[in-house]
Amino acid sequence: MSDLHERSVQSDTQLLRLATAGSVDDGKSTLVGRLLYDTKSVLADQIDAVTRASVDRGLDTPDLSLLVDGLRAEREQGITIDVAYRYFATPKRSFVLADTPGHVQYTRNTVSGASTAQLVVLLVDARKGVVSQTRKHAAVLALLGVPKLVLAVNKIDLVEDPASVFAQISAEFGELTSSLGWAPEDVQEIPVSALHGDNVAVRSENTPYYDGPTLIEYLESVPVDADVHGRHETGLRFPVQYVIRPRTAEFPDYRGYAGQVAAGSVRPGDEVVVLPSGVRTTVERIDSADGAFDVAHAGRSVTLVLADDVDVSRGDIIATPEAAPEPLSEFEATVCWLAEKPLRPGARLLLKHGTRTTQAIVGTIDERFDEQNLSSVPSPDSIELNEIARITVRVAEPIAADDYRVNPRSGSFLLIDPAGGNTLAAGLVGDGLADIELGDRVPA
Repeated sequence: MSDLHERSVQSDTQLLRLATAGSVDDGKSTLVGRLLYDTKSVLADQIDAVTRASVDRGLDTPDLSLLVDGLRAEREQGITIDVAYRYFATPKRSFVLADTPGHVQYTRNTVSGASTAQLVVLLVDARKGVVSQTRKHAAVLALLGVPKLVLAVNKIDLVEDPASVFAQISAEFGELTSSLGWAPEDVQEIPVSALHGDNVAVRSENTPYYDGPTLIEYLESVPVDADVHGRHETGLRFPVQYVIRPRTAEFPDYRGYAGQVAAGSVRPGDEVVVLPSGVRTTVERIDSADGAFDVAHAGRSVTLVLADDVDVSRGDIIATPEAAPEPLSEFEATVCWLAEKPLRPGARLLLKHGTRTTQAIVGTIDERFDEQNLSSVPSPDSIELNEIARITVRVAEPIAADDYRVNPRSGSFLLIDPAGGNTLAAGLVGDGLADIELGDRVPA
C-alpha cells in the first residue's frame, strides 16, 4: 500500500459522514445548530446575529435553528426544505453532515442526503413518539443500507414521565428497526433536548434513567467502515467517465480512460474486462494529476491506460474478469418514486447507471411496500409520490450492474424524465425488500 493511500485510509477512518432525518417540528434544525454550537464550529459574528434575531422574536435564549435554516423560505416557514451539508469537528473525529428535510413532500431530498451516509440521526418528538413519517424514513434508510442509526428522542424535557416515555419509544423503535433488518448493536437510542443541550455534547442531570453516551460521544466512538459503497468484495468496478485523447505533439498516441474507482482496486499489470462488450485486456499504467500510481483504491479518481487498443467509451465499466457482473438487459429493481406524476407499467423513461444513460421501459409493478404496516401490496396499478415498489425494467443498452445488497455504488441507478430531464426515481438493482420482514409477501 502506498504512503498516499495509507494516509487516505487513516483520514477516512477519522471522518464520519452522517445525515439527519425526522418529521416536521421535531427540532432537527435546532439539534444541528446545537451540534455546531457545542463543537465551536460557528463564528462569533454568526452567534451574535442569531442572538439578535432571537431577541427580536421575543426569545430568551438563542434560536440555534437559525444557524442552519439558511434559505429565506426556510426561515419564513420554519421548516427545512433543502439538503445542506455542514462540517464540524471534535478532537477525535471530523464530520460531514447532510441536513435533510422532514416534510413528506421532500422525502426525495432525504434519499439524496442519506445515500452516502455511514450513520443517520433520526429524530422523534418525545410528545408524539414514532409517527408515520418516522416509519417512512426508517424504511427508506433500510433500503439504502445505512449501516448505523441513532434515534434522538428530542424534547424529552417537555413530557411528564420522561423515563417511561423514552422506554416506550425505544421499545417501539427497536421492534421497527429489527423488522427492517438492523441488528440491535447498530441502533442507539438517546434522550435529548436540543434546545437546552441535554445529552448532545454534555451528559444531562435531568435524565438519570439513561446511562448511555451523549450524542457527540456516540458519534466520536461508533465504528464505521470507511468505504460505505461496498459491503462485499466485488472486485474492480471502474465506470468510464471520459476518454482522454490529447493528439498533441507531446502525446500523439495517448489514450486514457478517466473515472473514479467505484469498488475494489486496480494495479498496473491487472487483467481487466470491458463491459458490456466483454473484451479483455490488461492495465498498463495508472495516471493522475498527482503522477502515476502503483495502486488505485475505491474512491480514487484516476486515468487507466490499457495495454491494447480496445473499444472503450463513456458509460462502459472496467472490471475484474473473475468477479465481473453479467450485463443486464432486463432486471428486477426496487424504486422510491420521487415525482408527482404516478408511475405506471409501460412507462418509457431514461435510466442512468454510473456514467451510462440509456432508454428504459418499466415492465411490471410487482408489489408496493407499505412501510406503515411492514406489508406488501401485490400488483398495484401505479406508484405514487414517495412510495416504494418492486418493478421490472428493460433497457435499450445493457448495464453492468451488481445487486445493490452486494455493492450499493454499482447497484444503484436513477430513472429520469426524457422530456424535462428531471429525476423521477431512485432505484436499487435487485429485491431491496428481501431483508425486511413483510407479512403476506408476494414471492420475488
